[in-house]
Amino acid sequence: MTNAPDRSGERVDSARLQDLALGYWKSAALMSAVDLGVFTAVSQGATDVDAIARATDLSPTNAERLVAVLRALDLIRERDERLENATDVERFLVEGGRDYAGPWILFTRPQWERWGRLTELLRSREERVLGMYETLDVEAAREYHRATWSIGVGAGRRFARQVDLGERRRILDLGGGSGAYSIVAAQTHPHLEAVVFDLPPVAEVAREFIERAGVGDRVRAVAGDFTRDPFPSGADVVIMASNLPQYSGEIIRDVIRKAFDALEPGGEMHLIGETLDDDRSGPVGPALWGLAETLFHSTGKAHTEAECIASFRAAGFTNVAATPFVRGTLTRIHGTRPR
Repeated sequence: MTNAPDRSGERVDSARLQDLALGYWKSAALMSAVDLGVFTAVSQGATDVDAIARATDLSPTNAERLVAVLRALDLIRERDERLENATDVERFLVEGGRDYAGPWILFTRPQWERWGRLTELLRSREERVLGMYETLDVEAAREYHRATWSIGVGAGRRFARQVDLGERRRILDLGGGSGAYSIVAAQTHPHLEAVVFDLPPVAEVAREFIERAGVGDRVRAVAGDFTRDPFPSGADVVIMASNLPQYSGEIIRDVIRKAFDALEPGGEMHLIGETLDDDRSGPVGPALWGLAETLFHSTGKAHTEAECIASFRAAGFTNVAATPFVRGTLTRIHGTRPR
């Protein structure tokens, strides 16, 4: 490792760059811990390395190696000489818990090979408007939304807490996937109806989630491509959540305009997405989601908060504002169609 002065005279080294280059090692350790049920074992009383080895059928040496990394990453902690999960790990990575998100943590692992070809893919000129969704079938949609269900429901609960839907009648959920936002809204407000508008394979899967949740009398899934097709009418709330970087600026502007036209007077739109700061310097999460679209030749990219706000105003929305949804990750851009 070199340690030479930069132009300011300060000593610099390559530690930060090496840490970035080895980032996938951390991902692999986390995913293996989920695979093996390490966090579930700790939650159920495996509070030392030997107990974890027995619970996960690992050799003592391999258990020690893995636990050392999990502790260094602050995923597992020691208190009173006993190991315990970090608070977020206990909530989201213990199997059987209400908010278990293990499938989502593992979901991107099949993309590792594509990330290894990123240079090649960046040089490609191939473009697909829908990216990975161009060739989506029902089974792939089912696998995807099984993985996203738990975090989708958590986001739906957050939305229901942040947004007053008490006087609203019907939600149009654009690209709603499993229907998590609409399902939670309908469960929270028994008077509400909702339409999940998504591609035909996704709509088929959404119907399964809707029926399982017991809200099939008020929530329905309609097949369509919201980037091309007319929107179902009659909604006084439009939601577009967690798919912002999948689309180009032109498509986002068009969708917001179509949402404005489809809304009832006085209705509101909520775009919940991974937005960049206006100077495009971060956060890293939204920037990476935009870069990930390269893997599927999508026309999508990361968008700034200001760009989204400008699209709302250009469409005719008033009272346009941006509210943090998950700080550093998701922003809720919202506006109202005048009466």
